[in-house]
Amino acid sequence: MNTAAEDRIWDVVVIGAGLGGGLCGRALAEAGLSVLFVDRGREGPRQAVNGLDCPEGDPFARTAYGCWPTRLRGSFDGKPVTDYAMQGTGPGGTSVFYAASLERPERHDLESTPAMPHPTGGWPVGHDEFRPWFDRAQTLMALSGTPDPLRPDPVAPLRQPPPLSPAETGLVARMQAGGLHPYRTHLAIRGGPGCMECIGHKCPRDCKQDGRSAGVEPALATGRAVFLGDTVVRRICGGPDRVTHVQAECEGEPVTLRARAFVLAAGALGSPHLLLASASEQWPQGCANDSGLVGRGLMFHLGERVALWPPRGLDRTGPAKTLCLRDFYSHDGRRLGLFQSLGLPANYGNIVHLLNGRYDGSVLRHFRPGREFTRIPALIAARLLGEARIFVGILEDLPLDENRLTYDPAHPDAFTFVYRISDELRERRALFRRCIRKGLRGIRSLFLSLQPELNLAHPCGTLRFSDDPRRGVLDRDCKAHGVDNLFVADSSFMPTSTGVNPSLTIAANALRVADVIVRRLGQQAER
Repeated sequence: MNTAAEDRIWDVVVIGAGLGGGLCGRALAEAGLSVLFVDRGREGPRQAVNGLDCPEGDPFARTAYGCWPTRLRGSFDGKPVTDYAMQGTGPGGTSVFYAASLERPERHDLESTPAMPHPTGGWPVGHDEFRPWFDRAQTLMALSGTPDPLRPDPVAPLRQPPPLSPAETGLVARMQAGGLHPYRTHLAIRGGPGCMECIGHKCPRDCKQDGRSAGVEPALATGRAVFLGDTVVRRICGGPDRVTHVQAECEGEPVTLRARAFVLAAGALGSPHLLLASASEQWPQGCANDSGLVGRGLMFHLGERVALWPPRGLDRTGPAKTLCLRDFYSHDGRRLGLFQSLGLPANYGNIVHLLNGRYDGSVLRHFRPGREFTRIPALIAARLLGEARIFVGILEDLPLDENRLTYDPAHPDAFTFVYRISDELRERRALFRRCIRKGLRGIRSLFLSLQPELNLAHPCGTLRFSDDPRRGVLDRDCKAHGVDNLFVADSSFMPTSTGVNPSLTIAANALRVADVIVRRLGQQAER
């Protein structure tokens, strides 16, 4: 156990070392503050390349791989969800496994526009105020790509992406001939000789920019940050208006960690879980939960997988995650979402993984031998799909307070949640599919998604920020209402999920939160 971590008062303790925690901690350390990253995962070997779909069931083994050790205890439309949480542990958290697509939300995602009124009235921090933080995150994450031809607001210059394969070039030509507007995905992959892209698995080098390579590692390099792994924070303590310390278990031993400020970055499931677990005499409903909204408003994106075939007979050698389209981002004032290449081939292994996931969510899931029979349709599908490229539509989810994460003292290590798809979301899903189908006329395609598919890797919204403490858990600075030194730097702050992957929004907001903390602690020191 690292007793030095317990023997001092840190400037900031960051709970969770994923994309938000990593970038926030880096900015704090580079500003001269002492930072302690606390994470339940271990540092692990830098050369590891495993994915998040860890085959191990032992919690210790899963943690060693950087995968979340416990299963979910949720319900989706009344059906149990017992999958493992799509979260990582250790430096970089989930982001070391992600596909590195960092797309910028549109103006109407954050505020009302004449054509698109915002369903919540708008975020407390609007598009123009967020813009410099999006630009800074884009630079730190070394984003490459090309401009979106449909975007009215210009973005900062992007790095040049690697050239497309002849097959992808042919697919672009077909899309443009059909009136679509493809552009190169904005990727946090620096590339170079020997780059494997590392879509969906750890990068053994640092060409994929994630919470580890762009956050934790640069923070540690300053000499002002320390990573404390194999540590589970159990309770936030203090009150009524200030956190004094957190109680944790480091390598199974109790520790008490103190700081001037605390940043929650344990994800949209982990952060509200910890606040609810911290109920006390001072905070009877849980820390920062005077509003009763902690855990409420849980959102995921719905995914629509579609196979697209490029022209036959062309060389496919080239980058895998290449194209985005915003042609289906909205329709007649309805919020839909991005359509992008998934970066994975339609091969046998990926189809087996997809079918196994569907099997595990079916009524047959308890009959484990039947899982082996997914190999037969997977083999048939792989031969039928052949050279197809897999694309995914990301359909925006909107907040409902009845969709929520809860805390069950009988299962303190499990994330429990209840989620139902609203009639409104089902209607928008049907519209999204119609728009995609119409837009892809002239291109050979096949919908692979049958039933609505929750993207369990995109939870958000469970600690939304609002200027009104009756409507949100956090204020505009992502400081907890009523708790002067507790901040949040993960996707739980988002009032709406937007129509893009949340990664760039998390990164930008984490940098914004770090700036707030630096200024506040500096003002305290001056006083």
